[in-house]
Amino acid sequence: MEHYSKSPQETEALGQALVQKLAPGAVVAFSGDLGAGKTAFVRGMAQGLGITQRVTSPTFTIVNEYEGGRLPLFHFDMYRLHSAEELFDIGWEDFLSRGGICAVEWSENIQEALEPGTVYVDIRRGQGEQERIISIKGMEP
Repeated sequence: MEHYSKSPQETEALGQALVQKLAPGAVVAFSGDLGAGKTAFVRGMAQGLGITQRVTSPTFTIVNEYEGGRLPLFHFDMYRLHSAEELFDIGWEDFLSRGGICAVEWSENIQEALEPGTVYVDIRRGQGEQERIISIKGMEP
């Protein structure tokens, strides 16, 4: 289903709504242009889980871990990875088994590692500067 957001706050609200329906161990795979709003969506997911820490892009660390909410949130940025094999080298399976939510930016870089049941979120720029077109497959918020 497609959703339209006119601000980062609306994008965050969509993330808050989606995370309410996710079970422990869920994977949300993001795609979209640089600066499209993937991290804003994840920030909303963190808010929906009750996480109060500041959510930032894990571009240089590959994964940021956020705890203290209903479930832990593991925020991955796969921009610098070139294959699913590299993902397993950083302990992907360990994160999956910890019962949190895995939010994966640049998921197309590790597509072959994503299993059935993954929720896909694609965020694209719309007509206006702040407008975003957000497509969600695998679950509706």
